[in-house]
Amino acid sequence: MIELASAAFTYGGGDILTDLNLSLPPGSFHFLTGPSGSGKTTLLRLCYMELLPTKGRVRVFKNDVAAMDRDQVALTRRRIGVVHQDCKFLDHLSVAENIALPLGVSGQNVTAQASNLIELLAWVGLEHHADALPQQLSGGERQRAALARAVIMSPDVIIADEPTGNIDWEMAIRLMQLLVELNRMGKTILIATHDLNLIRNVKAKTSARVLRLHNRHLQLAGADL
Repeated sequence: MIELASAAFTYGGGDILTDLNLSLPPGSFHFLTGPSGSGKTTLLRLCYMELLPTKGRVRVFKNDVAAMDRDQVALTRRRIGVVHQDCKFLDHLSVAENIALPLGVSGQNVTAQASNLIELLAWVGLEHHADALPQQLSGGERQRAALARAVIMSPDVIIADEPTGNIDWEMAIRLMQLLVELNRMGKTILIATHDLNLIRNVKAKTSARVLRLHNRHLQLAGADL
């Protein structure tokens, strides 16, 4: 699905990430850990093509990102669902309208997808908040809405950047359960998090692998996690 080969990223004359080698096969589940400022978000941005490597190569669905034009990148991004750390919404639109935005952007008939949208809202436990405004949701509800928006296009890969960073443990577990369900459906999952307890909880139920960024390099974490 996504491959990095000797990839590096430099900003402002300094190396942020160097010599990254990573393969995310179909149906895999990976956590990405590392201290604040280690480059986790930068690595995720390379994976969903918001950044290009300054060295090495990134391939997404077997295509070299550096050789893709803007239209190819836009089409390929439809196969990747991203849950951003800040999970921004348009505050004047309802929760359901925010979740459905990717459909409209891609030119699909939102009305024709109404039944799928209702089903998705129920799946994330927000069926009773469809007409609410984003600012009326709790932190956990906002994160679940962000996940619903990320998967509305039925992507092959879901990338989440610290999706549980601002919610309580119960809501974090609920969100992880949704991601585990997606993985069992065959989706490839990559989650950046610093919460080792959360990783241990998920690893007990899945074959998730744990990657660690350290000194700008990517390592496979040990089994002691």
